[in-house]
Amino acid sequence: MSTPAGERGSTTVADRAVRRIAEQAATEALAPDEVRATRSAASVRGRRARVAVTVTLPYPEVLDDAGERVRSHVADRTHRLTGLAVPSPRIRVGGLRVRGAQDAEPVPGGRAVEAVEAAEDGLGAGAGGRRVRRPWGQRRLPVGALALLAALVCGVLLYDVLAVHAAGRAPARWRVDLLRWLTTHGPDSSAWPGLVAALAVLVLGVWLLVLAVTPGLRGRLPMREPVPELRATLDRRAAAALVRDAVSELPGVGRVRVSVGRRVVRVRAGLTFGQLDVARRAVRDVVERTVASWGTARQPRLRVRVAPEPVWRDPVGVDTGAGVAPVTEGAAPAAPASATEPVTGDRSGQGGGGR
Repeated sequence: MSTPAGERGSTTVADRAVRRIAEQAATEALAPDEVRATRSAASVRGRRARVAVTVTLPYPEVLDDAGERVRSHVADRTHRLTGLAVPSPRIRVGGLRVRGAQDAEPVPGGRAVEAVEAAEDGLGAGAGGRRVRRPWGQRRLPVGALALLAALVCGVLLYDVLAVHAAGRAPARWRVDLLRWLTTHGPDSSAWPGLVAALAVLVLGVWLLVLAVTPGLRGRLPMREPVPELRATLDRRAAAALVRDAVSELPGVGRVRVSVGRRVVRVRAGLTFGQLDVARRAVRDVVERTVASWGTARQPRLRVRVAPEPVWRDPVGVDTGAGVAPVTEGAAPAAPASATEPVTGDRSGQGGGGR
């Protein structure tokens, strides 16, 4: 006799189990030890599971083909082991690792400072100890615009000169008028049109000299050379997005603003709940780990600031029995004495007694 359907019970696969299975499946997609899963997420809804995995792929490798193989293997393997339908797992390639390199291990949280210091010891050094310099921009837009303008002017002038000397025609009226105007409005005549034209030519010449002697591409950060003759750059906006995403995942952190310069990374985070001193340490550790994972030739300086949001409340005074009044709904937020000063462990002056 079979058991009624209402009395059979049910089997539930936790999100954490699906996430671990997806991570392991991603590492099995290619050859052993070639794919590494750095971050993952999973959500189970009924008989379906949504999976996202961030992986590090070997270099050189065709990223499109390798990513598709990882995605297909994660979907099949997770479905086979959990019995859940896994439609279109999201695979994000978060980094590349040279085959055979032993220095691509993720940096643990407690070693973030050591990793930054080790990177600063080899500041600007690439493969073989050679210094990595900024990439040199080709200046295609300004050079192309200037060349096109010069070609048009020279072409029109050459056509008129050939028409006069080869065909015996009279010179063009615009050329005669232009020569007559230049003879009476030159820089020596103290006329303002001539002075303005001379100043414009001077500015154009200085600008062209600056473009010729500067590398340009200020929006890209040079990375260390994993192998000789291989140069890579990191876009500053992409670097800022990496830091912003990493800090936003911390508990209690609200708005995050990141500015990545050539030498300084500025991070401003707002805290909605939790302790300020703990949040400051956590944010700085995450920023140090993320910046150390960039692999840039020059490690930038860090300026991290964590300030409380208007809805923030100090949770320490509630459990100390120091007489702090409980927070009620609708009460105006009490701003801390200083949002930028680091919070210390001494809170003896935060009681409810009067002075």
